[in-house]
Amino acid sequence: MKKWIMMILLFTALAGGTEDGVNASITNDRATWLWNPWMIVNDEEGTLDFLESKELNKVYLQVDRDIPASIYQNFIEKSAARGMVIYALDGAPGWAAPKGYVNQDQLMAWLGSYQEEASPQQKFSGVHLDVEPYLYSGWNSKRAATVKSYQALLLRAKNSAENLNLPLEADMPFWFDEISYNNIYGKGLLAEWVIAGTDGVTIMAYRDSADLITDFVSREIEWAGRYSKRLVVGVETGETSEGDAISFFEEGETYMNDQLGKVKAYYENQAGFHGTAVHHVGSWMMIKP
Repeated sequence: MKKWIMMILLFTALAGGTEDGVNASITNDRATWLWNPWMIVNDEEGTLDFLESKELNKVYLQVDRDIPASIYQNFIEKSAARGMVIYALDGAPGWAAPKGYVNQDQLMAWLGSYQEEASPQQKFSGVHLDVEPYLYSGWNSKRAATVKSYQALLLRAKNSAENLNLPLEADMPFWFDEISYNNIYGKGLLAEWVIAGTDGVTIMAYRDSADLITDFVSREIEWAGRYSKRLVVGVETGETSEGDAISFFEEGETYMNDQLGKVKAYYENQAGFHGTAVHHVGSWMMIKP
């Protein structure tokens, strides 16, 4: 009995989230991933111009500890002047391994030192994890254990982010609503658990039509509304061999923006919907108009 009471209390706490993370902005996100931070080393102004031209207000920026903190400080300050907030981006499938949390701890340690040294205008506004545990070898050979390890990782990240007074977000594929768990964290669907346990989720709804996208994310948006969390719908622009329906690479940016507009119109009155994100800067620069 005590065990189940503890599980209920834990889930309730997760569902509550942090007020700052949920209410950080009443506007919808228009976001992107910037996986190559050396772009801000080699062409900071050009990168800023591109981001601003896309009317973005949020960027998930990869942390590379080989890049001096001063580079990130300058970029974040200039981004703020252009109406953009920057989230510290990192993660890898191996983080879901039994001792993969060491890599996450290194990120949080670097981020803690960075935040202490940065001025208010130079600080990261949050943490954004992209772990993708289904690409880790244990996903197929030891699914239950890997799911549990991933959950432990997110709980650890939530605690670390709270200690830094930062909201925690995570990327998640649309099909996590088909993955179940039954362990010390309770019983249910992984998608709902991730949404409840973070401050925001960007769902990788990698399809190239509004009809498919709205269908694939409907349950997640409902859960996000239930738990008062932020759910952003992400789409792909990179060339892929996984099929013609995955990316907007073939159709181009004009068509993509039209479809994203339809997604926004479809969900704009639902509490869980908080905008769209385009994956990613490098491929977005390459697609046709």
